[in-house]
Amino acid sequence: MEISLILAATAAIAFAMMQGMDVKRIQITDPRIAEIGGYIHSGAMAYLGRQYKVLTIFVALLFIVLTITPGLGLTTALAFVLGALFSVIAGFCGMKAATSANMRTAQAAGQGPTEAFRAAFSGGSVMGLMVVGLGALGVGIIYLLNPGNLSVLTGFSLGASSIALFCRVGGGIYTKAADVGADLVGKVEAGIPEDDPRNPAVIADNVGDNVGDVAGMGSDLFESYVGCIVSALLLAAMSGGAEILPYILGLVAAGILSSILGILVVKMGKARDAQATLNLGTYLSAVLLVIAAFFLGWLLPEREGLLAFAAVVSGITAGLLIGRLTEAYTSDRYKPVQEIAASCKTGAATNILSGLSYGMLSTVWPILVLAGATLASYYFCGILGIALAALGMLATVGMVISVDAYGPVADNAGGIAEMSGQPDSVREITDQLDSVGNTTAAIGKGFSIGSAALTALALFASYALAVKLDTINILDPRVMAGLLIGGMLSFLFSALTISSVSRAANKMIDEVRRQFREAPGIMAGTQKPDYARCVDISTQAAIREMILPGVVAIASPVAVGFFLGKEALAGLLAGATVTGVLMAVMMANAGGAWDNAKKYIEGGYSGGKGSESHKAAVIGDTVGDPLKDTAGPSINILIKLMSMVALVFAPLFL
Repeated sequence: MEISLILAATAAIAFAMMQGMDVKRIQITDPRIAEIGGYIHSGAMAYLGRQYKVLTIFVALLFIVLTITPGLGLTTALAFVLGALFSVIAGFCGMKAATSANMRTAQAAGQGPTEAFRAAFSGGSVMGLMVVGLGALGVGIIYLLNPGNLSVLTGFSLGASSIALFCRVGGGIYTKAADVGADLVGKVEAGIPEDDPRNPAVIADNVGDNVGDVAGMGSDLFESYVGCIVSALLLAAMSGGAEILPYILGLVAAGILSSILGILVVKMGKARDAQATLNLGTYLSAVLLVIAAFFLGWLLPEREGLLAFAAVVSGITAGLLIGRLTEAYTSDRYKPVQEIAASCKTGAATNILSGLSYGMLSTVWPILVLAGATLASYYFCGILGIALAALGMLATVGMVISVDAYGPVADNAGGIAEMSGQPDSVREITDQLDSVGNTTAAIGKGFSIGSAALTALALFASYALAVKLDTINILDPRVMAGLLIGGMLSFLFSALTISSVSRAANKMIDEVRRQFREAPGIMAGTQKPDYARCVDISTQAAIREMILPGVVAIASPVAVGFFLGKEALAGLLAGATVTGVLMAVMMANAGGAWDNAKKYIEGGYSGGKGSESHKAAVIGDTVGDPLKDTAGPSINILIKLMSMVALVFAPLFL
């Protein structure tokens, strides 16, 4: 079955290349589109180059640590390097495709909405296909070469997790520093549109959409995808369920093929209702996976096959439900966003209070869904059932990422259309596509949080088996201490990332104000802003500020396990998972709701653009930006990475 997995992974990579070539076939005839798109592309690639230089040092150091650690050795260290390398390749390819598709989407919008929609989705699908292709390929190769030593897979997963944390944190800091500076000085102080070319931070803002919402999001779900596969395989092997290993590998291969078919269906759709077309592809891939999971159950004895199928379906169902619940709290079609928009009439304070309260309220149903999926999957297959549920949720992640990455491509296309002075008809098309992208991005964040929770639980169970823990006694003072420390880490991590955005945004605001003050020709349209300076500010801040959160995430579990013992480390993982999931849901949904409340007002409600309500909404959106795009998504990786670090270094704690 591992050969089937490798073949399916290869097919995904080949299809990703075809999608990229489809995008490049669109000729850019407008020189202004090519110029602005070139700025964004070069800025994004320059950031990645500088980030990868720093990550190379980190990978080299951890490679040495893994090599000399008793119980791990060179094989695990090499698997770690492979996981890091594949994560980097997926991010690089996805970023390159997205920055190529954004200007071609703006160009294609002149031909009609369907052409623009297909260009944007094709660009986004490269990221989705590369994630599942490289993730499954790495697992398949290591499984094939080490059939009797599946613990080597933890090295591959650790490589994916480590790169994901730095990419998500760094990308989040970059994009929000630029976004906050562009909004507060450009929109609020100068009173110019969001993507006005006179705004010096506007190119950095568009670059940030790619490094945060494409490369960062892709690395996040690459980590979840690899982590859930590895945890399922390890739990099956450690609990004596080796007969289910072919089922797990077959399910991953089926998920890849289901995603490819879902992507093909979306590409054949029309842009009259882009949201419905994207939903159709998502649901179709999920249905195909359910069918495949049922027939793959024939690889197991009859009762075991049905129980494994039921566990997988519980995860698929939970993923779809969390996506819809997220939409209910973040889409302007529903009451929460409309009420947040209405609260802007009385100022920024009531807007922020309303958004925070709905963000907190939005945790209730997703947590109940996750609790239900956990109980159901455990009832069907024990601890292994939780890993199967996570696998069911993530098996079609190729389709999910394709839909999610479509959003920033469409957003960039709108910015390019605005800055290049395209006709109103073109901007209307890109605005329509961007509006759908905002909803898909919010749903994607909800999905990534849900999958992170189940993956973290599965990795936690793997750790417990690895260190021979049958129960965790919360009356044990070491466990209680670990619980408190773990619960605190989510708050510490959020504080570090949000304060990083604040410091970087302060520099960006000062720079934009300086340019407006010292170069009055910018506002008059006779002088070009210094875009490169703003891009450099975001790049430097992101590279510098991503280090400390990364060190905290990796060092904390090792320190607690080494000094306080394996029981305390189990408590830390439990505490971090509980507070991390709650905070991630709250911050992602509050930020998404503030963002769409602003766009709802810009659509003509509660006073419309330029009103006092709009100014209050911009402030709320600015507060929500680092919550939904930096701290919230980064916590997903925090809880998974700490569980993976605990699992990899388990031999030290025995």
